[in-house]
Amino acid sequence: IKTSKFELCFPQLLNSSCRKLKRSRSEIVLISFLLCFISLTTVSLNLLVIISISHFKQFHTSTNLLILSLAVSDLLVGLLFLFQIMLTDGYWYLGDRMCVFYYALDIIITFISVGNMVLISIDRYVAICDPLHYPTKVTPKRVQVWVSLCWISSLFYDIVLLRENLKHPGKFKSCSGVCVIEGGFIEQVADLVFILIFPITVIVVLYVRVFVVVVSQAQAMHTHIAAVTHKRTGKATAKKSELKAAWTLGVVVVVFLMCLCPYYCITLSEQDTLLNNLSAFFVICLFYFNSCLNPLIYVFFYPWFRKAIKIIATLQVMKSKNYFAVLMK
Repeated sequence: IKTSKFELCFPQLLNSSCRKLKRSRSEIVLISFLLCFISLTTVSLNLLVIISISHFKQFHTSTNLLILSLAVSDLLVGLLFLFQIMLTDGYWYLGDRMCVFYYALDIIITFISVGNMVLISIDRYVAICDPLHYPTKVTPKRVQVWVSLCWISSLFYDIVLLRENLKHPGKFKSCSGVCVIEGGFIEQVADLVFILIFPITVIVVLYVRVFVVVVSQAQAMHTHIAAVTHKRTGKATAKKSELKAAWTLGVVVVVFLMCLCPYYCITLSEQDTLLNNLSAFFVICLFYFNSCLNPLIYVFFYPWFRKAIKIIATLQVMKSKNYFAVLMK
């Protein structure tokens, strides 16, 4: 059975097959190429972030450990794009278990990304609003503990949210060729609160406070810049570095929120539109594309990251005696 707009996903299953949206061959090739390019770019850029922060010990700061955690989750998003490439034909053909695995990975990555953004907001809040106690309150070891708790909590949250789908894969699908999951009312409310409302509220409140302090400090520095002595120059430079980090990570957070909100509107309203609705497909890809933008923001704002990329790309990283001097130039 065929119509002018739809055809069956599995023609041999006349009574149980879903219908898929017909797309031209050129459209499928174009979408697949773009998704492959974005996936490769996302994985490559975030891999550079991971290598840079992991390899250079001078980058093992509390803030950079949070960036490292975010880069790992962004790298997983790049790999998740491979599933989106398989959906360009408009139907799911990998089976029910892989469908649940896809959604489970998607939920874990979303939870971790949101958690990382909250931790980054807390880090910047303490660094700017309570700078004297920042070195003792936010230590690398404490950050490692909080990041670990974030990843562990994401796994626990995922298991609880998808418990019925994990027990009975494909239980909620209406026909063959569709990939859907479903949760109860309590799960949907919990998802809305813990992934959207609570994190965004915390992020917005903290960053409003941060930027109020940043603006006041910037005005104070500008007013008294002529009176700064040589002895205080180091402190002023350190404060300027903290302010720049706040602005940079503020851009990361704002871009993340701009990509998260449309994505969550789609996933909360109609999850089954993922395969057949092109606008929903675009919004979901927009959220994933945020993971490609984060490393580009670091390149634009962080000179140390640009130098680290140069060292890695030119293989100077293999010369243990020279790379530190090059990095500090």
